[in-house]
Amino acid sequence: MTPCDPVRAVNDAARTFASSAGPAPSRFLFRIVSTSSPAPSRAALIAAFAIIYVVWGSTYLAIRVAVEHIPPFLMGAGRFLIAGTLMLAFLLWRGAVWPTARQWRINLGLGVFFLVGGNGSVAWAEQYVPSGVTALLLGVTPLFIVLTEWIWPGGQRPSAVTFLGLLLGFAGVAWLAAPWEKATGGGLHPGGLAALVFACISWSIGTIASKRVPHGADPATAAAIQMLGGGGGQLLIALLRGDFSGFTLSQVTLPAWSAFSYLIVIGSFVGFSTFVWLMKHSTPARVATYAYVNPVVAVALGWLLLHEPIGPRTLVASAVIVAAVVIITTEKGKTGRT
Repeated sequence: MTPCDPVRAVNDAARTFASSAGPAPSRFLFRIVSTSSPAPSRAALIAAFAIIYVVWGSTYLAIRVAVEHIPPFLMGAGRFLIAGTLMLAFLLWRGAVWPTARQWRINLGLGVFFLVGGNGSVAWAEQYVPSGVTALLLGVTPLFIVLTEWIWPGGQRPSAVTFLGLLLGFAGVAWLAAPWEKATGGGLHPGGLAALVFACISWSIGTIASKRVPHGADPATAAAIQMLGGGGGQLLIALLRGDFSGFTLSQVTLPAWSAFSYLIVIGSFVGFSTFVWLMKHSTPARVATYAYVNPVVAVALGWLLLHEPIGPRTLVASAVIVAAVVIITTEKGKTGRT
């Protein structure tokens, strides 16, 4: 693969998003960064789900490219601090009220779960795990969300069918990871696998907490504070890890800069803000359906642009994981639990 391929990948993704946006999604994105939160229209909800389906699928490729030349937590700190600062400044310029102490406290904490434990762990893991496989493994996040809802105070016990879906999902992950083949050179990096499991758990806690712990902030303000919390947490980890030692901006290649910029504008400002907005206007189970599409997008881009291999095991395991997620979400819809 030539060095310019990642640049083309990021630029093509940005152009595709812009060309498919049109007037309606543009108005929707303006609503995302407005201070009011009216009941959303069906078109706005469809546009929002389309954004997290496609945009987040493409960010796995961008993260993979960026962490090749930027330490993962340093990259994440810059990404979310810049995006969060720009969004909060824009909201204040538009007349938003300065967040209360409670809104700051709760959303900074949510940002740690979402963007340090969740996104930060993913960025670190992608140093060792292909982007497509990473997305497939993260496809079990809805399963962790089900368990988190169950153990949360006042939560409900999953049904027998849901438990079946859980077992099926973990079987798919085990088959994909193949730890029994590590000694012969197969399987996945154990540290990378552990980081991805931790990311699922952390993201699930943040997802349920964002629905169960009221804070009163509108979605745009909440997203800005959460990005600042996530960026600040990743900056602290970068300092403790010594990521600044020996790092110079001159070592960052054009592909890495392009990926980093894409993550700020499309992945964070657009994608994460849309996710926070959806968490206010939909249910965790429905929002979690992004896990159906993200792996397909990520695997396709990783294979097409980074020549990441797709073998029979990847195809079979991905089908098992997606089937498990479908079972979980469908069963929750039938029983009315959200």
